[in-house]
Amino acid sequence: MELKGKKVALLVARDYEDPEFWYPYYRMMEAGAEVAVVGTANGDEVVASKHGYPAEIDLRADEALEEAEEFDGVIVPGGWAPDRLRRCEKTLELVRTLFYDGKNVAAICHGAQVLISADVVRGKRMTSAPAIKDDMRNAGAVWINEEVVVDGNMISSRSPRDLPAFCREIIKAMR
Repeated sequence: MELKGKKVALLVARDYEDPEFWYPYYRMMEAGAEVAVVGTANGDEVVASKHGYPAEIDLRADEALEEAEEFDGVIVPGGWAPDRLRRCEKTLELVRTLFYDGKNVAAICHGAQVLISADVVRGKRMTSAPAIKDDMRNAGAVWINEEVVVDGNMISSRSPRDLPAFCREIIKAMR
């Protein structure tokens, strides 16, 4: 129970990438963390993954923002959900708040799109899905093609195959 007493916000919206949501969800719980599934401020109560698996929302982004001091980190899975998440200003504000409070901010695959829109990648060494490496560079990140990159309180990974390393580094950073 390495993360007992820790609380993680796991962001989600429709068309999330199944393993990039569920693997961290269960791995953080297994490590003892409380996981709050956070949806957009005006989204559905239950969202379906790219393959139709439902994820139930615990908190809306505006509610999570009000409780930001209770979170020890945030995880942003990929898929097509980040494009929806980044359109919600309260989601971006939550990410910015946690980032500037020194909390852990983790994104995998296309999840980094949310970090780009939150304007927290400038000067950070990061990785992501190779498809958005130009977006990362244009936003000021130093893009590196590695399974996981840790730069201060920022943790990033490329794809589902990197999930073991991604979750290992999140747990290590949150201890």
